[in-house]
Amino acid sequence: MNVRAFFRAATVEDAAPPYNNIQLKVFYPAQLTGSDQEQDMGIVPGDSQQAPFKVVIFFNGINCGPELYQWLAVKLAERGLVVITFSWVAENLPGMVSLTPGVAINMLTPAMYGKAPTASALPTLLRELERLQSEGVLAGLLDLNGVILGGHSAGGRVAVESADSRFFPPVVAAFAYGAHTAAITQLGYEAGKILSLPDSLPLLLIGGTRDGVIANSSHRYGAIWEEATTPVKRTFQEAIVGGRSDSYLLLLEGANHFSIADPFDLTTGRPFLDFPATQSEEQLRNLMAEAIGVFIDAHVRCETTALEFLSQLLVSNNPLIASFERK
Repeated sequence: MNVRAFFRAATVEDAAPPYNNIQLKVFYPAQLTGSDQEQDMGIVPGDSQQAPFKVVIFFNGINCGPELYQWLAVKLAERGLVVITFSWVAENLPGMVSLTPGVAINMLTPAMYGKAPTASALPTLLRELERLQSEGVLAGLLDLNGVILGGHSAGGRVAVESADSRFFPPVVAAFAYGAHTAAITQLGYEAGKILSLPDSLPLLLIGGTRDGVIANSSHRYGAIWEEATTPVKRTFQEAIVGGRSDSYLLLLEGANHFSIADPFDLTTGRPFLDFPATQSEEQLRNLMAEAIGVFIDAHVRCETTALEFLSQLLVSNNPLIASFERK
């Protein structure tokens, strides 16, 4: 399959310059035609035979460039999905300018949590999706009622917190790697509290047993985690009720916080807190991509064979899987 990508820029209406611009990269299944436009400008149409395309919006970790997740975007596009990554430099906290997934800090406080989404970039990204549906190589090829939110670290958190059809009717599922909903004590929460999730849509939480960033950040939450995966496991256990058999927790043996990032960037973020991975990170990434893709196939595309594959994965003896649960 041919996977192509193009760039867009969008303005965040409620953000002040110069921090009101988001740059998008849109990956999609393409169909080479040999046209003059294709040859001269590299503009390749979407593969209409695979349309309408479900859309994945991926939220990066703080100070993690979107290029770190291009490998995943390509793999998901190869499965027939449109994938959007983006870059937004903003001042989320006074005096702290960073590459951000867009975190609405005011919506994380005890008085506001759960009353509005925490993904501040999402309204802008959904508006841009509507524009893509009306112009360009993907015009008329998108399923605007089939949006999946995904992300890494803080980006994963806002993805799963904002996967709520009350706020965003087009959103139908969510996944996250290296994310949890432990409450920050500086915002006024009691120590060790896990905040609830909307729990209305299919959800896949993925974590790594060697996640040093989570393990070494426990002081933010007034706790000492027994294991690197403790807050991820507690999020699955306490933040959702389940009962629909479409919520999953996948813990990867030997994966660290940045196992999802390739190529790895040592210059930004907090990689110095991480533990070394103890398994092949290429194999771990392949398993991540397969699990995410099959999860979407099963619970968004409603493919019976994908659901059967997930059921088999639950009872498999794969050495890369520390545990896999569903509820």
